Amino acid sequence: MTDPEDFHHYKGSKLTPAEKVERRFVELILASNISDDQRASSLVWELKHSSGCCQIARILAQKRGLNIETGEVACLLHDIYVALEGKAERHAVLGAPMAEKLLNEVGGFNPEQIATIVNAIAHHSEKDIYSDDPYVELVKDVDVFDCSLYKGAENYYRIHKSPEMLEQYVKRVRGVRKELGLSPEDVFRA
Repeated sequence: MTDPEDFHHYKGSKLTPAEKVERRFVELILASNISDDQRASSLVWELKHSSGCCQIARILAQKRGLNIETGEVACLLHDIYVALEGKAERHAVLGAPMAEKLLNEVGGFNPEQIATIVNAIAHHSEKDIYSDDPYVELVKDVDVFDCSLYKGAENYYRIHKSPEMLEQYVKRVRGVRKELGLSPEDVFRA
């Protein structure tokens, strides 16, 4: 018989290590004292984007034969610096040690998992560089794909990214769409 607490709505004692990280990260975002007008992105965006990336990572990690828990946590925490400090500049490199600290505090991850997650976070902004690390590539792909699902993303990228970098974003979104069996022609939500 299935224990009713196995489906827990993120409360109780049966959370997996990844779920504990999700819960703690949401708590940290909600506890922020940095107002939206002082942030690179709103708190609402940080909650939606981190949650969206976590869900998309669960799907793509399965399709790619990766460890789901490692992939989902790397994608969830990829913008931890922006979410907790409110600043976007150098957020990948500055967020990696923050993620490492959080993972060590929550516990349940082995040193190899932590190193993989931290490395993926540190390199996720390098969208124009293709590596042999499947978790780095997962975070990059999930990040741009999630953003592509929001109205106005294309205009934002055209203003804030070089044409060459925009081309890399488009390439990544098309790749994920094709991988998921979606039309690769519909890159950004209209």
